[in-house]
Amino acid sequence: MFKDDFPLLLNTGITYLDSAASAQKPAYVLDTLDHFYRNEYANVHRGQCDIAVRATALYEDARAAIASFIGAKPQNIIFTKGATESINLVANGYEHLLKSGDEILISIAEHHANFVPWQQIAIRTGATLKVFNVLPDGQWDMDDFRAKLSDKTRIVAVTQLSNVLGIVNPVTDVIQTAHQVGAKVLIDGAQAITHLPVSVSDLDCDYYVFSGHKLYGPTGIGVLYGKTEALEILPPYQFGGDMIKTVSVLKTEFADIPARFEAGTPPFPEAIGLAAATRYVSKIGMPKIGDHERKLTKYLMDNIAQFNGLKLLGTSAQKHGLVSFNIDGIHPTDIAFVLAKEGICVRVGHHCAMPLHHFFETEVSLRVSLGLYNDEGDIDRFVRALHKALKLLGA
Repeated sequence: MFKDDFPLLLNTGITYLDSAASAQKPAYVLDTLDHFYRNEYANVHRGQCDIAVRATALYEDARAAIASFIGAKPQNIIFTKGATESINLVANGYEHLLKSGDEILISIAEHHANFVPWQQIAIRTGATLKVFNVLPDGQWDMDDFRAKLSDKTRIVAVTQLSNVLGIVNPVTDVIQTAHQVGAKVLIDGAQAITHLPVSVSDLDCDYYVFSGHKLYGPTGIGVLYGKTEALEILPPYQFGGDMIKTVSVLKTEFADIPARFEAGTPPFPEAIGLAAATRYVSKIGMPKIGDHERKLTKYLMDNIAQFNGLKLLGTSAQKHGLVSFNIDGIHPTDIAFVLAKEGICVRVGHHCAMPLHHFFETEVSLRVSLGLYNDEGDIDRFVRALHKALKLLGA
């Protein structure tokens, strides 16, 4: 589906099944970036020459386009270098808001980028980090979530779609329940934004973060959405550039949101490229993309069920876009090495989710993740290569 739009896939002939790590880029995004660098590049804000004015307009247009893509207002969109920086921006802001006795609640299934920042902030502030579990099938243990949520909980930080399990989590229920005790909620949408339509206004989350490179856009660009009141309680994260309104020897007055959180020269070409990516996927339609990927995920799961000794991380059938597994007696790195020789790109490791792997009593797994450009032919090639790998490895 839409493979012809992606030059790397056409030029190399590889079977790319690692989109959860980073997605390939369509020609439309590449052409947008190329045109900007060749014809319109100048630093944004304050410049008076034509290209500087044009670049500034394109940058702010990108903010508006990305806001529209997730159902937000432009002034609530902060550009960062990725989802990781977006989470760290919020977490570091909470260092000034938390104290001993306060609680932070996350899930065991979090990416390290949404686990370690809160762990470190808890250590610095004396707050308590609580972690709720998943069930054996990979679904969130909502009873455990409710048991660990309390009137001491100040923020809940959870992923919308697990980068290991591929399960779409019930974040709406979590947001509603957390708000009942006065807690703010941050949603890590780094995986979900690629597969699902997202409306932050419908979710009613306080913060939502994602990266550009997984949404068929450039690297080095991320988004932090925040409700106005949720952003206003955060102090500036970095200093310099357009985040400053006035400076004297004695004090500095900071700019209004969103500029307050965009210190230095912002990633403006990358923002323009990300806006192009949102236009590309919007033209196809996120519901259409999601439907295609759900069917392809089922096709993948049906086809790997034939392998003896294969153990899924999370047995839930409600997977979307990715599957992680191990095969008894064979290290996944050895499998991936043979697959690579066959032109198949997959991912091996803990996928930046060590606590979740420990929960499933393993250190690593092999992950197959899908993008809109994949098709059943890619799955068929993967399955044939996996048969070859297991034969060579003596399974």
